[in-house]
Amino acid sequence: MSYDEDLANRIREILATTANVDEKRMFGGLAFLVNGNMAVAASGGGGLMVRVPPEETAALLDRDHVEPMVMAGRETRGWLRVRTDGIRTTRQLQPWVSRGVDYASGLPAKQRR
Repeated sequence: MSYDEDLANRIREILATTANVDEKRMFGGLAFLVNGNMAVAASGGGGLMVRVPPEETAALLDRDHVEPMVMAGRETRGWLRVRTDGIRTTRQLQPWVSRGVDYASGLPAKQRR
């Protein structure tokens, strides 16, 4: 399954005023990186992948439409998947994108390629 281009465009709109944002195809989806650190992605598996502080992962999993990010059969702390039902509107999507951008922005910058 390829990523949702409409979702990617909605993320672009939200990130329009954010500095140092790059896009990169990754994991069958389209990732949005801030200072070289992945913040969010329009997932190839549907929905939104969001990078969050690892210590907040468990608490955020209690929210509606949120599930753990599983890679190679393992749950990945610091990453969540928000199902499509939880990001249908800008009001729903904006906080998740902001959360991912805020966390990625606080990480040491990686060299841009």
